[in-house]
Amino acid sequence: MKFSSTQRISIIASAVVAVMLFLILMPSPMQVDSGVVSRGGLQVTLDGEGVSRVRDSYIVASPVNGRLERISLEEGDGVLPGQIVARITPPPLNSREYENADARAKSAEALLEAANAEQRRVKLDLDRAATKHARYRNLYAKGAVSSETYEEVNTAWEVAGKRYQAARLNAESASYERDAARSVIDRSIEGRPFDVKAPDSGKVLRVFEKSERVVAAGTPLVEIGDPGDIEVVVDLLSSEAVKVEPGMVVAVEEWGGGAALRGVVRTVEPAAFTKISALGIEEKRVNIVVDLSETRPALGDNYRIQARIVLWEGENILKVPVSAVFRGEEGWRVFALDGGRAVMRNVKLGRIGTYDAEVLEGLSEGDGVVVHPTNDLEDGMRVKAMKK
Repeated sequence: MKFSSTQRISIIASAVVAVMLFLILMPSPMQVDSGVVSRGGLQVTLDGEGVSRVRDSYIVASPVNGRLERISLEEGDGVLPGQIVARITPPPLNSREYENADARAKSAEALLEAANAEQRRVKLDLDRAATKHARYRNLYAKGAVSSETYEEVNTAWEVAGKRYQAARLNAESASYERDAARSVIDRSIEGRPFDVKAPDSGKVLRVFEKSERVVAAGTPLVEIGDPGDIEVVVDLLSSEAVKVEPGMVVAVEEWGGGAALRGVVRTVEPAAFTKISALGIEEKRVNIVVDLSETRPALGDNYRIQARIVLWEGENILKVPVSAVFRGEEGWRVFALDGGRAVMRNVKLGRIGTYDAEVLEGLSEGDGVVVHPTNDLEDGMRVKAMKK
């Protein structure tokens, strides 16, 4: 069958129009963000908010009832052991008050004896830790023990030293309390002012009572501590705190400085406490105490921080962005990029970190995946990948 030239032109024109209409009406590929399955380091972390605090702070309280003279100290002033921080003039004692003061003096004497006994006990622990540290140091130098074992022994020795220092300071504080309790009776009888002294050197962190007034025994006056000896306390939900163990590495962030500070978990407190969340829900939380490996002068007492506790870390891990995986009927799924289309695949994941997850099955290194897939994306749909 032969077509005239007019018919051939009409057929060709119709075909061109049909192709153009098909191209115009065909849906364009959906633009999606993409990521790549790769190998590298992976960390599983637990994030929490906390505060910094001076490790060994002392709240100096009024040991007697009486009139407090105006305190001249300011926040940030340095003090020395035995330095007078406040003066209180006690009123004369009646017979009942005298008996109470005598009982407090005897109680302070007993507390001093207990503090001295604790100091002797901790000193024995320190001596044993020092001996063990010296022995393992020689073994480590000869290659007989691993570096992890030597670091554990070294850490135990350092912790024992800190405990002994705390016990010694507690004994000194108990001694001051004993002297204060004994002098209450004499000073009240004689009408002389009572000098309240600093138990240790440091700086004044807070002045609770600035003006002259009558105070009761036990009223906090000033708080003293070393702002250069800072630790961090992070409160976590009790269900999360059970995953944390002493010795885990911690990154302290958002404290106001540039770089994150490194720390190590020292203690997971054994008792939880109740805290009301921002939504008004009662939560059981646990304090995690962290020793900082480095301190900064700008980081002071009771500063807000954000801590990241490393629960697990590994190298050469096949990982996929967490934002690419989602829950399906049969477990975890992803949209893999295959020939310009998004193909849904089932994947098996291992450990899941903050930004990446470990891939056990379903994906290979170098595979492209859709990150942040929308509800409009369907299996087999044409897509245009945009690198994230």
